[in-house]
Amino acid sequence: MPKYAEDPAWSDVEPLPQNDGGPNPLAAIAYTEEYSEAMSYLRAVMASNDMSERVLDLTEDIINMNPAHYTVWLYRAKVLFNLNYDLRKEIDWLNDTALKHQKNYQIWQHRQTIINRLGSADGETAFIAKMFSKDPKNYHVWSYRQWLVRRFELWDEGEIEAVEGMIKEDVRNNSAWNHRWFLVFGRDSSAHKEQDVIERELEYAKKAIVLAPQNQSPWNYLRGVLRYAELPVSHVRDFALGFAPADSPDDVRSSYALDLLADVYEEQHQKEEAIKALDLLATKYDPIRARYWEYKKNLLEQPTAAA
Repeated sequence: MPKYAEDPAWSDVEPLPQNDGGPNPLAAIAYTEEYSEAMSYLRAVMASNDMSERVLDLTEDIINMNPAHYTVWLYRAKVLFNLNYDLRKEIDWLNDTALKHQKNYQIWQHRQTIINRLGSADGETAFIAKMFSKDPKNYHVWSYRQWLVRRFELWDEGEIEAVEGMIKEDVRNNSAWNHRWFLVFGRDSSAHKEQDVIERELEYAKKAIVLAPQNQSPWNYLRGVLRYAELPVSHVRDFALGFAPADSPDDVRSSYALDLLADVYEEQHQKEEAIKALDLLATKYDPIRARYWEYKKNLLEQPTAAA
């Protein structure tokens, strides 16, 4: 049933229907009647550059039907700014919309536009926490959080404590580990290069590994810190041996420790030990990636080119 055609508020607008390529298109998109009508009115207001408040109602209607329509979001922002609309009301509406459509990217891009115009991050961390209570690994929310930290210099505003709480709750939350890296090493500051920071981060990763040795996230973080600090992987050799003892191949508690030790042995020119570690990974502890471990072993077995 037509909605806009029978609404007196839209009587002055001549809708522009979708053009799928003539009266008999080969592949017409099967839109619902409601969506097709709403979009025909949006095309009309965009063509006439209509910046009235009724357009906000129209875009809200379309977004409720299709929140991934990027053009609708762009035009909505244009109208909001033109009307000097109360952007806090827009954020309140966005909160409800984001909770309904948790995996939608355009919502967060629009939110970034609005918050940037507001120039204030008030209430944002609280709402982000609410989103994470629904899905603590929501990529769009984590991306927005990084933007928020950079935009409003929130590096020292409880971010580390918040992300530590999330890692404590779920040590396997790779998104939280990524955010920690961003907070510690992504800042434009020399502070993260200090030795005490490097040691703190190494110890933090080690403690997380102890809790869940077969969890890849802290092992990756550990390697990342070593690489960033330009430390050899052998710096954590003794730690890794605690999860993959060289003299007891049946007592390996972490394939990631074994992988790291293979690199340690290669670094220390212990070729035979490296090959043993890679064989264990290929045959017993990570056979699903057997071809990768064989590839690494083949690299070790190749003769070193003369200088």
